[in-house]
Amino acid sequence: MESEAQIAIIVFIIAYVLIITEKIHRTIVAMAGACLLIVLGVVSQSAAIRHIDFNTIGLLTGMMLIVSITAETGLFKYISIRTAQLVHGNPIALLVVFSLITAVGSAFLDNVTTVLLVVPVTLSIAKQLGISPMPFLMSEIFMANIGGTATMIGDPPNIMIGSAVPELSFMDFITNLAPVILIITLVTLLFLVAYYRHELHGDREARVRLNDLHAADAIKDDVLLIKAVGVLLLTIMGFFLHQRLGVETATIALSGAFFLLLICGERHLERALAGVEWTTIFFFVGLFVLVAGLVETGVISSLAQHAIQLTNGAMVPTTFLILWMSAFTSSFIDNIPFVATMIPLIKDMGELGITQLEPLWWSLSLGACLGGNGLLIGASANLVVAGISGRTGHPITFIRFMKVGIPVMLLSMVISTLYIYFRYLV
Repeated sequence: MESEAQIAIIVFIIAYVLIITEKIHRTIVAMAGACLLIVLGVVSQSAAIRHIDFNTIGLLTGMMLIVSITAETGLFKYISIRTAQLVHGNPIALLVVFSLITAVGSAFLDNVTTVLLVVPVTLSIAKQLGISPMPFLMSEIFMANIGGTATMIGDPPNIMIGSAVPELSFMDFITNLAPVILIITLVTLLFLVAYYRHELHGDREARVRLNDLHAADAIKDDVLLIKAVGVLLLTIMGFFLHQRLGVETATIALSGAFFLLLICGERHLERALAGVEWTTIFFFVGLFVLVAGLVETGVISSLAQHAIQLTNGAMVPTTFLILWMSAFTSSFIDNIPFVATMIPLIKDMGELGITQLEPLWWSLSLGACLGGNGLLIGASANLVVAGISGRTGHPITFIRFMKVGIPVMLLSMVISTLYIYFRYLV
């Protein structure tokens, strides 16, 4: 078992290094590492399949299908243009409004999908107003990660925690995380408006041209719009009621997706499936198996014991250790593999003496989701926006991101620390 544990650790570390350096696509790295563990006998195929969280996979796939079809209607573009017109193209008001749209959208959709829909429209409106899109893009990145923290489905770490801890319901995430997220959102917006105040000045003539746009022209299919919005609302309602219904969130998301395809017709099937981020889905699969190697060989259990020894099992230092460790680690690496590693570790902490695990789960969620705002490589949404922005001649460099991201992350962590302490630990 010791040699198998060493192999699992070596493969895991090599995979991490390759993922961080991005020399090879992370999905290829994760899947190749997973297959290697199975081939070498560290994890059996049946054990590997058992460790794949199909609730996470199903939830992501279902929501991507629904959003892909909804995007075809032009609804998201209509909302963005109409919102810009309501504030008469005022740059500061636009920053606040687009930030809030991104935050709310990321709470009930996934944050990568949200930025994929919002960012192109943001670039278009910024061009029409003759102003730099950078303040808007940076704000949308931060708000995607912040807003996604508020619900179970908003950010992959929360999806993974919700799947791993069945006693935590969809509403538990909202009641425990939404209050602090509202505070963090307000503080972050105030900071960003102050930081970018010199860049938020628009051209009066450009504002007039923006007001002349007909937002209704963005809607391409009224019938499809009614069907898509109806199913999307029903699906979100299902997330709120999933425990009472006795079904998992993946079942609700996939049911909504295929019911929408059923009433819309098979002509949408190919485009909807093309809209699913299959590279992300397979990355999850490979990652779950990589972590399975650490679980099956006892590496995670050993880490849990050392973590408890470091804090002597005391609730307050253990909670804050997880919160801040999650934040800084998730700034340097993708939070998905980190959370996948921490989930079984926290579970083992419960078996080793810590009886109240709920503050640990909320600390992991806040640290992992909000820590992604620290550096450019910290979250998937960051890299997606940077890629789109770079292709349009507005590159977001590592240093440029860090100058704003680190202060935003530290502000979030200080607020989260106070919130966790006074709500759960006093």
